[in-house]
Amino acid sequence: MTNDNPTECTHRHGLPFTRRMALSGVGAMVAVTELIGFAPGAGAQTRQSDGMSGGGNPNAMNDIVRGGGLLVVAEWLAKDGQADAVAGILHRYLPLAQNDPGVKLFLIARGKENPAQFLFYELFTDDAALAAHQASAYFKTLIAGQALALLSKRERTQYALL
Repeated sequence: MTNDNPTECTHRHGLPFTRRMALSGVGAMVAVTELIGFAPGAGAQTRQSDGMSGGGNPNAMNDIVRGGGLLVVAEWLAKDGQADAVAGILHRYLPLAQNDPGVKLFLIARGKENPAQFLFYELFTDDAALAAHQASAYFKTLIAGQALALLSKRERTQYALL
């Protein structure tokens, strides 16, 4: 990331990296660490939570990220009048994605200020797990076959956990 101007940064691919993006990422990670209802070594089904009940295992996030992984952060913007249709597709897609064998964590959020905006935080064990996820029948049907045509914007960035 370069920072010649403290109000405007770019990451290594030359794309704009704004304070809003950084704060969104930090906020999402704070929300993730507050997830409840999953224990170390638990399967993906027990990781599903509304994130609003409090309590839970204080080390749960550390257990999930231990050993690294591939983090994919994606932002979608639905075309005018298509946000509810996209949300319906994602409601069907989410539990399937969360149960993929190579998925450590899979979250999808819908914008509160702009309900046509969707944010994804996907943590895979490795590149092969992401490739298997994208090759799945449900990904091809729900995402590639239905949702993408309803979007005006789709941006994805991959990160390696430290």
